[in-house]
Amino acid sequence: MTPFRSRAALAAVNLMLAAAPGAVAQDYPARTIRMIVPFAAGGGADAMARLVAQRLHQSLGQATVVENRPGAGGNIGAELVVNSPPDGYTLLFSTASMAVNRTLYPKLSFDVSKDLAAVSQVSSSGLILTTHASVPARTVKELAALSRGMRGGLNFGTNGAGTTSHLSGMLLSQVARVPLNPVHYKGVAPAMTAVVSGEVEVALPGVFSGRPHIASGKLRALAVTTRQKSPVFPELPTLDSMYPGFDISNWYVLYAPARTPQTIISRLHGEVVKTLQQPDVKSFMHQEGSHPVGSSPADTAVYMKQEVEKFARIIKSAGITIE
Repeated sequence: MTPFRSRAALAAVNLMLAAAPGAVAQDYPARTIRMIVPFAAGGGADAMARLVAQRLHQSLGQATVVENRPGAGGNIGAELVVNSPPDGYTLLFSTASMAVNRTLYPKLSFDVSKDLAAVSQVSSSGLILTTHASVPARTVKELAALSRGMRGGLNFGTNGAGTTSHLSGMLLSQVARVPLNPVHYKGVAPAMTAVVSGEVEVALPGVFSGRPHIASGKLRALAVTTRQKSPVFPELPTLDSMYPGFDISNWYVLYAPARTPQTIISRLHGEVVKTLQQPDVKSFMHQEGSHPVGSSPADTAVYMKQEVEKFARIIKSAGITIE
C-alpha cells in the first residue's frame, strides 16, 4: 500500500471512530437500559426509580430494568456506573448520598462532579423530625429543652453514619445548641423499628418511611427539614422558620457515566420532564411527600455542587468520620 493510500485509510478509520458516538446516539435506545439503584429494594429510592423506569420503558420503547446494588453508602452501585461504557445503557438513580459521600469518603475512587453526568434532578422531599409517642415534647423548642435537661441528651436513630437522617440530627444539634446522640442502624427499616419501639427517642425519617407510623400514632411529628412545607404534613413548621438556613432534603438524581453523548443526555432529560408532568406521577409524588423537579443537566450539576459544599460543612463541623 502506498503512503498516500495508508494515510487515506487511516483518515477513514479516524473519521469512522469520530462518527461512532453520533451514530450510537442517533439510534438510542436500541436495547435494554439498566438503571442502577445503589440501595436495597423497598426504600424510597427504589420506589421512585421503578416509577421512572416504567415510564422510560413506555416512552422510549425499550425495557428499562432496575438493578439494586447496595453497599458502602451507595458507592458500590455508583462505581459500577462510573466504570460502565458512556452509551446511555447504564444509568444511576441515586440520592443525596452522592453529595455526602464526596466528603465522607476521602479515598473515594471517583468524583461525582467529574465521573458522572447529571441528567436531571427528579424530585426532592423533606425529612420529618419525629419522636416516640411517649416523649413529652409537642414542639421543637420543648424537645430541645427536654434534651438539654437530660444527662447526655436524647438519642436519635439514624439510617447509618453519614446519611441525611444523621446529618439532619447533627445540624439540629449544632444550630439549636442541644445535645443529641446519634445511634446508627443499618438502613431505614431497623432505624424505624428502633424509634417505634422506644429504643431511641428521636428519628428523622423521610415521609415515605415515617408517614405510616405517624398516622398510627406511634410517632409524633414536630417539624420538617426543608424550607418548603410538606404537602403531606402542611401543618408542620419548617426548621428553617426557627433556625434560618436549615434546609436538608432527600433528593433523587438520574446520572449517566461521564462522556455520555449530549444528545443522549438531552433525550433522557426530556423523557424525565415528560414523566414528571403526568398527573398520576404527580399524584404519587404528592402522596409520598415529594416535589417533582425535572431540572436541566446544567442546573442539576450546579445544585450538586452546592449540596456537596453544604454537607461538607456539616460533616467537618460535627467531626464525622467513617471507617
